Amino acid sequence: MPYCLHIDFPELVLTPKPLLASVLVLTSALSAQTPGPVKDWTPAANAWWSHVQYLADDKLEGRRAGSPGYFKAVEYVESQFQNIGLKPAGTSKYRQDVELVPTSVDVDKSSFAVDKVSYELGTDLQLNAHVDGAGTVDAPMVFLGYGLSLPKKHIDDVAGENLKGKVVVIYGAAPENVLGPQRAYARIAGERWKALHAAGAIGMVLFTPPRPGAPPSPVATPRNAPPPVMLFADPALESLPGLKVYAALTEKGATRLFASAGKSFAEIKATGDAGKPLPHFAFPGTLHAVTAVKTGEHLHAPNVVGLMEGSDPKLKKEYLVISAHLDHLGIGRAVEGDTIYNGAMDNASGVASLIETARLLAAGPRPKRSILFVALSAEEMGELGSQYFASKPTVPKPAIVGDLNMDMYLPLFPLRYLEIQGLGESTLGNDARAVCQLNDVEPQFDKQPDENRFIRSDQVNFVKQGIPALAFKFGWTPDSPEEKTFNDWVKVRYHRPSDDLQQPVDKVGAAQFSSLLAQLALRVADAKARPEWYPESSFAATRMAAK
Repeated sequence: MPYCLHIDFPELVLTPKPLLASVLVLTSALSAQTPGPVKDWTPAANAWWSHVQYLADDKLEGRRAGSPGYFKAVEYVESQFQNIGLKPAGTSKYRQDVELVPTSVDVDKSSFAVDKVSYELGTDLQLNAHVDGAGTVDAPMVFLGYGLSLPKKHIDDVAGENLKGKVVVIYGAAPENVLGPQRAYARIAGERWKALHAAGAIGMVLFTPPRPGAPPSPVATPRNAPPPVMLFADPALESLPGLKVYAALTEKGATRLFASAGKSFAEIKATGDAGKPLPHFAFPGTLHAVTAVKTGEHLHAPNVVGLMEGSDPKLKKEYLVISAHLDHLGIGRAVEGDTIYNGAMDNASGVASLIETARLLAAGPRPKRSILFVALSAEEMGELGSQYFASKPTVPKPAIVGDLNMDMYLPLFPLRYLEIQGLGESTLGNDARAVCQLNDVEPQFDKQPDENRFIRSDQVNFVKQGIPALAFKFGWTPDSPEEKTFNDWVKVRYHRPSDDLQQPVDKVGAAQFSSLLAQLALRVADAKARPEWYPESSFAATRMAAK
């Protein structure tokens, strides 16, 4: 594969492939610029793999955010950033502390009833500990269909509704005309809650259908306590302000609740699963709900932030973020006798490319804009490290021009196709297409949009702040061996101890991806204009809302 790190200038965007050999190339194995394409990827591949080997070693015990193993990983990334020459850009040298509070529902002191009809916690619904204040509610309930407010898609379940003091029941899917990344984004409870809360709602009860192909939910049992949620110690970061009750219905509970209004939940579900318009109606009676919570010991899980300062006197005050989450699941349930969830691909691989991309860029001409390299914490706890950084960045928020995020990009086979999540939403997509073309890699849209991958990792928190973002996966074509390899990995290794150092990995492909990412970063950092959402993108409004 003719592969090189292209030093891209505006007049060279369409450089013909025969001229690539004359372009300067940077590799982590070289300390100086060398003409011609990379002929031997082995040194770069070994350098990338060495980071994965350290981060996914059993000694780090799965890098659960806040654990001793996680802090070993933090120290490792700090040392790599320092060796590369990145400047500390945290709040305490390279670190930006993220303080979290584990919060759980006390099921023995909690309840959910409509008038005198009680609903069983566990089998009918789960209460979520993410509530504001005392968690006691006496209020009417209304069904609001999908509960979405997407004016650009001509969808607004909230407009014209009197929701003051009411609890809203929602079918947690999306209409058929909401497609691609926006379909995934529409499923985020916090995004729904913004519009509902602004209209006066005080609570939210959802039935969320499982994603196609998702593993079965745990068996519901009476008084079954949901796992703790992690909340920020800083109340200014509250993502669900004013939410007094937050519940997730099981199908059994939804059937009971809708029957109380004389409605067939089976019919509602069939309509919602087809993406067709859903009705709005009030439920009879008054909801009486109590969500009692208890908190655990505060947890500290810092982000790690390194700065490559730009060379242009003006543009260096703008920042491109390159990110990857550092944490994984830690120690958990034994699978075939193994309790350590090493997270080699999820996401030691991404952090390894974060480091190697920084090394590649540090070896060449300094980019015009500054670049922040951020190893994020607590992604596995709900993308909390990125939410903290995107909300309280260590540089002025309006100066952040974009985010290129890596999470489990899965270099399991050669890099011939690259799935780019967010490809059609902003001008970053055009930059990614151009760089792929220069490297004989074919860009692809998200091929499994129902998996919601665009909102299931850290880039979503930059999007919420109005910042254009991309995320990546090694791509494949339908019915190919690569498709089978990809799908088998998700079924067999995702969030399991077998995501370890013994699995087959295409290390050369990973090194080539790091090179491609460095080219993309340099192109964006050196461009005259900052990235922008396309006007037709539903995310375009987030930039204005975040200002």
